[in-house]
Amino acid sequence: MRAKDLAIARELKARLARFAGLVDFKVFGSRARAAADTDSDLDIFIAVESLDGETREKISEIVWEVGFQNETVISPLIFTRDELENSPLRSSPIIEVIAEEGVAV
Repeated sequence: MRAKDLAIARELKARLARFAGLVDFKVFGSRARAAADTDSDLDIFIAVESLDGETREKISEIVWEVGFQNETVISPLIFTRDELENSPLRSSPIIEVIAEEGVAV
C-alpha cells in the first residue's frame, strides 16, 4: 500500500474512533494490493460494535470529509460485529477477500 493511502486510512480511522465503537478497520482492494491507478477508490472495511441511523450518517459524513480533503474517493463497507459473527455474511466472498488481502490500519 502506498504511504499516502495509509495516511488517509489512519486519519479516517482516528476520526471514526472518536465516536464509533470500532471493532475492525482495514484497507482492501486495489490500493491494499498496490495495484491502484489514479482513478481507483480507497476501499475501507469498517466493523463497528453497533450501528444505528445516526451512526451510519456520521460515518458517511466523516468518510466524505476525509476523502474530499485528500482528493480521494473513499468507499466504505460497514458492518456490525453481530452481522459478521451471526449472519450468513460471515461466509460471504467479500468478507473472505477482506480477511485474506485486507491491510489492518
